[in-house]
Amino acid sequence: MKAALRKLWEGWIQILYLPLELLFQLTSERDIIVADVKRWAELSQYANRTLRYQRLKLLSQMPEFRNLYYFRLQKGNLTARIPLWILKRFYPVAPTLFIDQSCEIGSGLYLQHAFSTIIMADIGENCWINQQVTIGYRDRTGRPCLGNNVRITAGAKVIGAVMAGDNVTVAANAVGVKNAPSDCVVVGVPARIVRRAGAKVNEELV
Repeated sequence: MKAALRKLWEGWIQILYLPLELLFQLTSERDIIVADVKRWAELSQYANRTLRYQRLKLLSQMPEFRNLYYFRLQKGNLTARIPLWILKRFYPVAPTLFIDQSCEIGSGLYLQHAFSTIIMADIGENCWINQQVTIGYRDRTGRPCLGNNVRITAGAKVIGAVMAGDNVTVAANAVGVKNAPSDCVVVGVPARIVRRAGAKVNEELV
């Protein structure tokens, strides 16, 4: 009985979010939004449902996803951006998650919790960013550029005109101010490499 009532309640909640589904139909950014939805649905363990169900589920239950969804819509055509300006007042985002609109972000970005997180960087595909993360400028000289499959875990900072290659993990509370090569794990303040291509190492970033 309880499960049936919960399913009914979720159904009504998703109906309330149908106006945001309309924006998906209007935008020129549908392909990248579909890629985002598929990744979030897989990580949230309901990848076997229809894409429409997945979108509405994410839009209704995950304000962090709404931040990313609005970011994608703002990159698209005016037809979707105009109603977005109105609808976002009724469907709020996660208030402490900031994604700068100037960023170039590949498909499949996953934002886990993402409380008190700032993203001002260019980011590749299928990256993962946790809560209390700052990725952005140190001064006017430039901002970070992250490769594909990069994971920035809770409390980490990546600051300045630095690059992180593909398959890099920045461990919790680490501070990265230098370039990180591909296929490595960095930890500490300042960050240093502790694993490269699966092997344990102890190397400074350069």
